[in-house]
Amino acid sequence: MRLRTSFRYSLYTAFAALVLTGAGWLLADWQKDVAGDALWQQIAANVLMVHGGTAMLTLLLLGALIPLHLRRSWRSGKNLVSGSIMAAFNAVLIVTAFGLYYLGSDAVRPWMSWIHLGSGFSLALLFPFHIWLGRRERS
Repeated sequence: MRLRTSFRYSLYTAFAALVLTGAGWLLADWQKDVAGDALWQQIAANVLMVHGGTAMLTLLLLGALIPLHLRRSWRSGKNLVSGSIMAAFNAVLIVTAFGLYYLGSDAVRPWMSWIHLGSGFSLALLFPFHIWLGRRERS
């Protein structure tokens, strides 16, 4: 189920921005602990703010993706396994992001963070594979 070019590139841009800002935050967070510099603390906060804003825009795109892509693909029976995994990973990211932002529990927060990071970077690897499978199936 090929998406409109403008919508497809909007998704690509949003996911790329999320991966880059997620990696940038991880680097800045690590550096602030190593260097103990307030500059890295500020960089981490700013990158995280951009990451959160991009995530909100991505939620809009994912909402539009449901009727335009997921439902039609599901009904036609195409790319179901990788598509289901993509949807599941996105759901995990949404739930863990909510938990990281709204839950103040010191016991739960480290787990949420690791699950969020692992899911995000795994999704970054799965996304091109899902696209490749869909293009291969269409041929």
